[in-house]
Amino acid sequence: MTTIPNDVLHISEAEASGLLSKLPLPFSVLFERGDVSIELYAPRGSDKQSPHTRDELYIIASGSGTFRRADHVLEFSSGDLLFVPAHVDHRFESFSDDFRTWVIFFGPEGGVQT
Repeated sequence: MTTIPNDVLHISEAEASGLLSKLPLPFSVLFERGDVSIELYAPRGSDKQSPHTRDELYIIASGSGTFRRADHVLEFSSGDLLFVPAHVDHRFESFSDDFRTWVIFFGPEGGVQT
């Protein structure tokens, strides 16, 4: 896990992508503070993630493809924002080779109860 110090004001997508390309995992935790954790995620070949214990946002940094959240499938492209509640099955499908996304985990374990 590569974490940039919490007092850093700016993290460029290019810098984060460079870090990610040197790691064996398809993601890198870049920033953590309180109940927020930010990663850059770039699956290789296929997305094998399983449901997470916290709510999360994806902000697509580059690329395009389709995204499955439970029974819903939609197309995504650079600049889009996607939300996934805690414990919901989801994954990126049929994505381009340049696909990368910021991942923002937030809130308590189990997700925000509404």
